[in-house]
Amino acid sequence: MTLMLHSLWNRRAAGMLCVLTIALSVALLLGVERLRGEARQNFLQTVSGVDLIVGARSHPVQLLLYSVFHLGEPTQDISWQSYQRIVAHPQVAWAIPFSLGDSHRGYRVVGTAKDYFQRFRYGQGKELAFQNGQAFSNLLDTVIGAEVAERLEYRVGESIIVSHGTVSAMAQHDEHPFRVAGILERTGTPVDRGVYVSLEAIEAIHQNWRSGTRLPGDGRSEAQLEAERFVPVRITSVMVGLKAKPAVFMVQRALNTYTAEPLTAIMPGVALQQLWGLLSMVERALFAAAACVVAVGLIGMMSVLLATLNERRREMALLRAIGATRLDVFGVMLGEAALLVGFGTVLGWLLLQMALGLAEPMVSSALGVQLSWQLLPTRVECGWLGSIWLIACSIACLPAWLAMRRSVADGITVRT
Repeated sequence: MTLMLHSLWNRRAAGMLCVLTIALSVALLLGVERLRGEARQNFLQTVSGVDLIVGARSHPVQLLLYSVFHLGEPTQDISWQSYQRIVAHPQVAWAIPFSLGDSHRGYRVVGTAKDYFQRFRYGQGKELAFQNGQAFSNLLDTVIGAEVAERLEYRVGESIIVSHGTVSAMAQHDEHPFRVAGILERTGTPVDRGVYVSLEAIEAIHQNWRSGTRLPGDGRSEAQLEAERFVPVRITSVMVGLKAKPAVFMVQRALNTYTAEPLTAIMPGVALQQLWGLLSMVERALFAAAACVVAVGLIGMMSVLLATLNERRREMALLRAIGATRLDVFGVMLGEAALLVGFGTVLGWLLLQMALGLAEPMVSSALGVQLSWQLLPTRVECGWLGSIWLIACSIACLPAWLAMRRSVADGITVRT
């Protein structure tokens, strides 16, 4: 061991460069693996505490996309009477209706009930919180997500105009501007990209619209609208919470066989797993890229060992001359490689922890992904570190074997 340490110290510049290369590649690989795991966990917890999502007959992933992620277009709406029957089901504890169809500068306008801000959960059962203001209390009040407020630089009290449809270039509901009543805290979920209004407001601003076209008239003020009672006719989907979790399959079956109109009831956790499976190709591509970086680092280590063979001919010949066997020479070369990789993996782990400590606030604020700092590597990370060390030792066998085969005469021969 002393001989190997002294030998590495004599070539400390090349050794340090080799260790740094391995450390950076290991930190990248473990960082991608950690981020992949945390992103998957956060993705699967985009919506929490919701037992069922109910909408018109469609594919489960499609229903999940437009109900939770506000992406795509719903196939059909469901009637208000069907929503009331869902609420009246003896196993249903609460239900939150949603109405989609309008937008504001590229962000979806979501019509919902005020209970949404108390019932909706994400992550490990986290509740929605307001960074400013409060939930809508007047008809033309709106609550906006953190991303909407940040990107569009909105503050509580400002007025915004809603567009009819999901394309911003379409007609505007400028006759009834909304006032920002509250701004939600950042969650790292699609909640941040929503503009939330009441279902009654959705009905009110569409009273004078037919087939996507505004009819003449309707110059009523907000006070006049407040005096009227607007009852939704149709909604897009419903999030349902049950009194007893074991009843979820029974309620799901009852809703899927509902005879008044075709409905689809999905369990969000199952649909999120299906959606993540569709996105797993990107996940595997990121991991493959990080693995390639590690491979390049290990090949670089082998290149350094091979490049120093000619410089170390006399050293190996001297070792053989004083009694070292071929296996001793092989062991010295292999041991040096094992030490280099060992130092590199440990340094890579430390660099990862430093990077996580520095990046966690920024990643949490920007993406909502909670990066966990750990004193010791997880079992999976230990497996990766051990695999990298074993692969590196296997690669180092080639230069060690070449050094072992050289004779004493080869080492003392002067090459011209």
